[in-house]
Amino acid sequence: MIFTIFFNTAIFQGIVLGAIILKSPLFKSNASRYLAYAIFALSVLIANLIFEIIDLYSSMPVLRFLDNVEWAFLFPVFIFMFVIHQVNHPIRNSKKILWLYAPFIYSAVTNVFYDCDAVAHIFIIPHFLKSILETIGNFDFYLILIFMPFMAVYTFGFIKFSKDKQEKKWITFLWFLVYILMLSWMVAILTGIFFEYDLSYIMQILALFATFLIHCTAYYGVFRYRLADNKIGIEELLNKKTVLDDETLVEEVTLKKGNDANGLEIFTKENPYFKRLEILCEEHQIYRDSNLNREKVAEQLGISAGYVSQLINVITGDNFANYINNYRVEAVKEMILDSDYENYSLLSIGLESGFTSKTTFHNAFKKSTGMTPNSFRNTNK
Repeated sequence: MIFTIFFNTAIFQGIVLGAIILKSPLFKSNASRYLAYAIFALSVLIANLIFEIIDLYSSMPVLRFLDNVEWAFLFPVFIFMFVIHQVNHPIRNSKKILWLYAPFIYSAVTNVFYDCDAVAHIFIIPHFLKSILETIGNFDFYLILIFMPFMAVYTFGFIKFSKDKQEKKWITFLWFLVYILMLSWMVAILTGIFFEYDLSYIMQILALFATFLIHCTAYYGVFRYRLADNKIGIEELLNKKTVLDDETLVEEVTLKKGNDANGLEIFTKENPYFKRLEILCEEHQIYRDSNLNREKVAEQLGISAGYVSQLINVITGDNFANYINNYRVEAVKEMILDSDYENYSLLSIGLESGFTSKTTFHNAFKKSTGMTPNSFRNTNK
């Protein structure tokens, strides 16, 4: 009973999660679309096991149409498509990869045709042809034994093309979970065939592992890739809205010997180093670098890190971290008020503005504005 409840919950969550990914404007990439398809396929596999456990096929034999199709051919293909789209490999545009769907199509056509006679009794298949279809159907599992390892190795070969270390780490983790699940399933089936063991309990354990895979994808993977997609979208918008003049930057920021020699130690907003710091922040948005520190700024200004702190402390009355975070908060506010960014999450906007974590972002924003980012967005809708 407990297994059934778990499985029903997982199936429902898988279907809902897949629908959300497909329909929500927040998940706009092809990679997300194929991840949703993979979740749907996994949900169908779990559903078939549930129907077997509760013996639903006896009262509703029409469900055999769903059960007899080998969805195990489709699930790894969707995972592969997800990977190549996520890493933006050129092969994603090749028509040759459509051949990967051939085993599933072969299984679907032969089994549905057979079930039209054996299950639905729509027509009668000649005896010799039915024998051929039964032989082909029995061959499905052995084809999976070849197809699954091939897809595992083939998919893994494309993960290395990811340019982001965190992304590569997550894709590898997802790949590992998927193929541990599929390999365990194949081993369990082979064990049952050769040693005539009752596989029902083992298959329930594997199905629970599959539910974990759905939850893992839901609460970590989708969230991470939503941030990744948002990051790309926000960067593209920011690049369109920001025109950088490198020649001007060199001219304005590079200090020349003898220039502004008088009054460099005057700690006012007219201090040339402070003015150039403001140019770096306001026009060149150096605050978007989440690893920005005093040393990096000092190197760009040609002064010591201690002098950077002294400038900011005396002129603004604030420390370096707060000074930079204030620019980040202003950048977040501008994006929240800009309708071009309305489909992006607040956390994505905060991270793209240079904040390193959700906590730092929320604390800095509330300290500067007196309200949370979400309250600010709701107030200015």
